[in-house]
Amino acid sequence: MSYLFTSESVSEGHPDKIADQISDAILDHFLAFDPSSKVACETLVTTGQVVLAGEVKSTAYIDLPKVARETINKIGYTKAEYMFDGDSCGVLSAIHEQSSDINQGVDRGKIEEQGAGDQGMMFGYATNETENYMPLALSLSHLLLQELAGLRRECNEIKYLRPDAKSQVTIEYSEDHVPQRIDSIVLSTQHDEFIVPKTSFENDRTKAEEEMQKQIADDVRNILIPRVLEKVPVKIRELFNDEITYHINPTGKFIIGGPHGDAGLTGRKIIVDTYGGKGAHGGGAFSGKDPSKVDRSAAYASRWIAKNLVAAGIADQVLVQVSYAIGVVEPTGVNVNTYGTAKNGLSDSDIADIVKKVFDLRPGIIEKELKLRNPIYSETASYGHMGRDYVKKKKVFTSAEGKKKEFEVELFTWENLNKVGELKSYVKA
Repeated sequence: MSYLFTSESVSEGHPDKIADQISDAILDHFLAFDPSSKVACETLVTTGQVVLAGEVKSTAYIDLPKVARETINKIGYTKAEYMFDGDSCGVLSAIHEQSSDINQGVDRGKIEEQGAGDQGMMFGYATNETENYMPLALSLSHLLLQELAGLRRECNEIKYLRPDAKSQVTIEYSEDHVPQRIDSIVLSTQHDEFIVPKTSFENDRTKAEEEMQKQIADDVRNILIPRVLEKVPVKIRELFNDEITYHINPTGKFIIGGPHGDAGLTGRKIIVDTYGGKGAHGGGAFSGKDPSKVDRSAAYASRWIAKNLVAAGIADQVLVQVSYAIGVVEPTGVNVNTYGTAKNGLSDSDIADIVKKVFDLRPGIIEKELKLRNPIYSETASYGHMGRDYVKKKKVFTSAEGKKKEFEVELFTWENLNKVGELKSYVKA
């Protein structure tokens, strides 16, 4: 029998994502001026207020309020009417030094001997149902909001958009797990009060709200969806049809949003950040953590492994689990689950053995191979950490003293398919 599967995404202006972006911007600034920095930064955003907390060990001095304000303005919270904007919000910092008890188990002098920054299990997933080896429902959910943000910034075809938004896509799959059609799309976007009631009477208010909701629904169908269709392959475009159920701003007007509508916290969108409910998740958040925290670095490495396995044709979909003990160099376990899709007569345990030969999962080596000690994290903090394009980019950072430092960094190195050839060689052997 066919079945339905759903994934959601949230925009860069969602309160939790604001918090993630501030935490990762702070991490990037510390790494830019001290690559050995140990950072665990948490952020809370609410009406007119940002609270920073966590632990840092670094030789760099960073103007934390300035970084937070620049990040908020870049997202698009630049107007006082939003009740939260980068120029006027308060910023309270309660960041202190990292515990020496934790640090002694991590820093060992040689990178090969670096211990894991915490215990836990991390997962990576990949599937061949999309070109970026990600679950389709999540990819479409992200794309809807990326294009919506593009429309907001252009302020051309749609002029009333505000930064906060959420999306959700439900896809019907066949029994053999092949996408058949898009069943429903949910999209809620914050907006200006662009139609004002003629009077304060309830009937006039209701009429104005209905007119706004109709305009938003029409613009989503006639402007946003065509932009999305232009960005997807033909086989995905064919899944869109006139029978899709749309729920657009289903509660009505959405004027009050962002941190004024809901408080935001770092690390509350871990499923949006990863695989949209496919595969599994170890529970650890990413943003604000330097790569000595295997919650982040080993999750990236697991995605790297899973993606290369699927790209090498070893399986149609793969879930990779690795686990660590705090302060211990070698992982406590490596597990592979192909959901019965393994090729070439390989068992899941065979594939796990190949993984151990091809990938060195010591924390320090993961940092080195994936180049994780560079300031590359701000770009990960919205629209997913996985399934993004591996690219090189120039970035410039300014210190608290006004000194500029320029980098050419590699973004999303864990999306690189640089192990496919080696994996194939083990299969042939």
